[in-house]
Amino acid sequence: MTQKILAAHAGLDTVRAGQLILAKLDLVLGNDITSPVAVKEFAKLGVDSVFDKDRVTMVMDHFAPNKDIKAAEQCKMCRDFCGEKGITHFYDVGEMGVEHALLPEKGLVSAGYAVIGADSHTCTYGALGAFSTGVGSTDMACGMAIGKAWFKVPSAIRINLTGSLRKHVSGKDVILHIIGKTGVDGALYRSMEFTGSGLSSLSVEDRLCIANMAIEAGAKNGIFEVDELTLEYLREHGAAEPVIYSADGDAEYDEVLDIDLSQIEPTVAFPHLPENARTFAEIGDIKIDQVVIGSCTNGRLSDLKAAAEIMKGKHAAPGVRVIVIPATQRIYLEAMELGLLRQFIEFGAVVSTPTCGPCLGGYMGILAEGERAVATTNRNFVGRMGHVDSEVYLASPATAAASAVTGRITSPWEVDKL
Repeated sequence: MTQKILAAHAGLDTVRAGQLILAKLDLVLGNDITSPVAVKEFAKLGVDSVFDKDRVTMVMDHFAPNKDIKAAEQCKMCRDFCGEKGITHFYDVGEMGVEHALLPEKGLVSAGYAVIGADSHTCTYGALGAFSTGVGSTDMACGMAIGKAWFKVPSAIRINLTGSLRKHVSGKDVILHIIGKTGVDGALYRSMEFTGSGLSSLSVEDRLCIANMAIEAGAKNGIFEVDELTLEYLREHGAAEPVIYSADGDAEYDEVLDIDLSQIEPTVAFPHLPENARTFAEIGDIKIDQVVIGSCTNGRLSDLKAAAEIMKGKHAAPGVRVIVIPATQRIYLEAMELGLLRQFIEFGAVVSTPTCGPCLGGYMGILAEGERAVATTNRNFVGRMGHVDSEVYLASPATAAASAVTGRITSPWEVDKL
């Protein structure tokens, strides 16, 4: 699928793994951390305007609402640039959300697109049948200027999904299981292509989560076959007419990984790598200090619903701080209308405005020395969420909520019995 999309955007009949190409872009993305560097590089290129003001987008989500003066200055630089260049899709406080949840929601990505973003988790949009990948800020600047980027065509791994997910098991558990099998470099500069009868068991939200974390296996991108669920999602969100690319029957793959979704259990990635995946048969009594539910991986409405189902009628364990971050304003509003925000607050949680916040150690939940957090985020590197001697355990919203109930890392299956 990836090679077909890249060939089409390079104006070629076919491409092969390892080939260098220059491909047209459908969308160029930046945020408040990466865009200021790109803006400075753009100024050096000697061009007056972006290639298409409707195909460049900037989202102020990492340190917004601004946490300090430097963050404010970075956002101001983006705001001024987008105003000067007439950028249509600029999202600031009050309209913004976590970028990789916001863009699909706004219908800015469609099947068959080629997308670059100066953020590693740009690979999220492969869930919608697009080729999307993270790039550096200099590549973003060039993309904004000419609407093209160069790529080395990746080879592919086929991940064949069968079966159906069990109760309280989600896309987060699936991708943690897969990364546990492949390691953080098992898909290095390769395309992870998700296919098989098990796709029907995965919601679009599950797929967005899985594609988001393809980068944690070292992949160039993750991409899902387009099916009726994909097309329905694209229609509902007003995306452009999809162009569907399917792999040939004799497509070449470096390897095939078979995953039976019915065998996936609630899974937790231990510090300090996403590959340190364990199921609860391997997890002892680990007390925690904080739970974070949100991020571009797991801040969607289905994630909040999954957490709320576990929390219903219960209260956070003493001494556990619980932070819930809806990924977009729309999700925040929907959660409010469903009564979820009241439920979170009565549970003992705080509910934040949409932001990346604590995921990258920004703000809204920094960890002190020796503290442990269960988070629905996508990375748990040393110092990722605060002090270098803190620990982050990656988990699904259901597992994070269950852990908030007990004050220790807990399976949602266990809380069901309480």
